Amino acid sequence: MRLAAIGLTSRNARGPQKASCTCGRVSLEITGDPITSLVCYCNDCQAGARQIEALTSAPPVQDPDGGTSYIVYRKDRVRAIEGADLLKPLKLKPASATNRVIASCCNAAMYLNFDDGKHWVDIYRERVGASAPPLEMRICTRFAPKDASVPADVPGYKSYPLRLITKLIGAKFAMLFRR
Repeated sequence: MRLAAIGLTSRNARGPQKASCTCGRVSLEITGDPITSLVCYCNDCQAGARQIEALTSAPPVQDPDGGTSYIVYRKDRVRAIEGADLLKPLKLKPASATNRVIASCCNAAMYLNFDDGKHWVDIYRERVGASAPPLEMRICTRFAPKDASVPADVPGYKSYPLRLITKLIGAKFAMLFRR
């Protein structure tokens, strides 16, 4: 397997970019290339999107087909540069390791992170806007709403594909070797 296929040759090819909330009071700086860009249809992502969208004046989180679009980055490449005190984690269940972090100023979904030490952060694609990289895959499509028409524009997988797992493992190795 080529090292590039698992992310070990990335050298911050992508310059710093910004992810901002709807009102602009919260900004994240993201450096380096993303691990991947995907849409997830799992039940938790759908429930989390509904939870956020139910907040006052919250912008939409789900795509029209029921998926939630993310850009996945290494945790060490994302940092709050404005409004860190406005970031608020939400959980579906108190014991969940998953945090859906919103900007409390405008209830915009900012990112998804984990309490259990996972090495990546899922930035909500809408927060990056037009500079977002192209989608690479759609995952957990078996959970898509029954009336949804999942686009076939990129590869779709019924669960978590080996392709995604390989990218995440490659990112972990790159972090360990400080690449």
